[in-house]
Amino acid sequence: MPGSRTGRPPVQRAVRRPAGASRTRRDNPVRRLHTRLRKAWDRPLTAYYLIFGGSLLITVLGLVMVYSASQITALQMSLPGSFFFRKQFLAASIGAALLLLASRMPVKLHRGLAYPILAGAVFMMALVQVPGIGMSVNGNQNWISLGGSFQIQPSEFGKLALVLWSADLLARKQEKHLLAQWKHMLVPLVPVAFMLLGLIMLGGDMGTAIILTAILFGLLWLAGAPTRLFVGVLSIAATLGVILIKTSPNRMARLQCIGATDPGPGDACWQAVHGIYALASGGIFGSGLGASVEKWGQLPEAHTDFIFAVTGEELGLAGTLSVLALFAALGYAGIRVAGRTEDPFVRYAAGGVTTWITAQAVINIGAVLGLLPIAGVPLPLFSYGGSALLPTMFAIGLLIAFARDEPAARAALAMRHPRFGRKRGTGGSAFVRSPRRWNTMRRRASAARSSGER
Repeated sequence: MPGSRTGRPPVQRAVRRPAGASRTRRDNPVRRLHTRLRKAWDRPLTAYYLIFGGSLLITVLGLVMVYSASQITALQMSLPGSFFFRKQFLAASIGAALLLLASRMPVKLHRGLAYPILAGAVFMMALVQVPGIGMSVNGNQNWISLGGSFQIQPSEFGKLALVLWSADLLARKQEKHLLAQWKHMLVPLVPVAFMLLGLIMLGGDMGTAIILTAILFGLLWLAGAPTRLFVGVLSIAATLGVILIKTSPNRMARLQCIGATDPGPGDACWQAVHGIYALASGGIFGSGLGASVEKWGQLPEAHTDFIFAVTGEELGLAGTLSVLALFAALGYAGIRVAGRTEDPFVRYAAGGVTTWITAQAVINIGAVLGLLPIAGVPLPLFSYGGSALLPTMFAIGLLIAFARDEPAARAALAMRHPRFGRKRGTGGSAFVRSPRRWNTMRRRASAARSSGER
């Protein structure tokens, strides 16, 4: 190969790329938006903001919809129109205090509360079956009267008890390297879970039993249960579920209403069909807040189990998709907290709470859409009912505490500067303004002097 005049090998010039190609890649708005969103998702406090903000928006929107959906029912019962809203607002206020308390409690204290909460839940669920103490609502013997119009459903607190106690149990066994043996994985977790399920099914509340079963399977999956063991427990639960459905005409009727478009003989599918009517009449943006037609005596349980149908009628597809997006964000944040922690208790507890809220939301919304049988479970943080709202908000406080306890989140919170120019650690009432703005002005002044400007 001929060389150059200097005897050196010829220099290979780089092939020039069109300037428009790189500029197009850099200036692509879709790519820039994707990059920004990815950076936002990867920030340490993303899970914390999603859990706190998502749960707050769901609760506030739920209060608005409870007020709208319950007015007609209250007036039909010769009560003030805001009766159910005031009770829900009181429960939400108490739940907010429980949420803040749980979010500030250390993890060790949460673990210490596991056994007392389990014992209290079992005791209250047993009291439901005592004549004169327990009371029946809609055919289910799972309520305790507190006097006046206030009632409590102990099975709702059984969900929180199962999550905390199981997380503590599995964490201690993992620390001792016992979860590799199937006996230690199942005992006493499955027997205690079946005891809770038995107490719930004595009252006939199969919807809550399904939620507890979902929590149990979620915890077994997080503990790394082998496929054969997982399938075996699932088969036993499915067999028991089929037997309970076959032996109850009411449950069989609910199962036959899946996808129904007509109330059928005896109006057996009246609630399911009118829930579809409410969603269908909402359109894209709904008929307007408070303008629902189905809540005027046509749709049973409009402010409890079928509040999502009233939301679709009044706020339309935009409102229902917003609710779904909030629950999806809450579920994603819970999975992220469970996946990024080093503490086994935090992983199991966060996974159990996320399974609880996600499974209950799917079952409720699926029943309203006609895709699942009506199980009689409320929409978490959204439907009317203080017994369901209080333990759920405490569980949200757990997730917030776990999200704040991540090492990266703790570092990000510690590096935050307080507002109004105050710094931590100055002591007393003295404060020091942040020098960032003045330093920027000094750099500009020095740059101007170096360029010869006076």
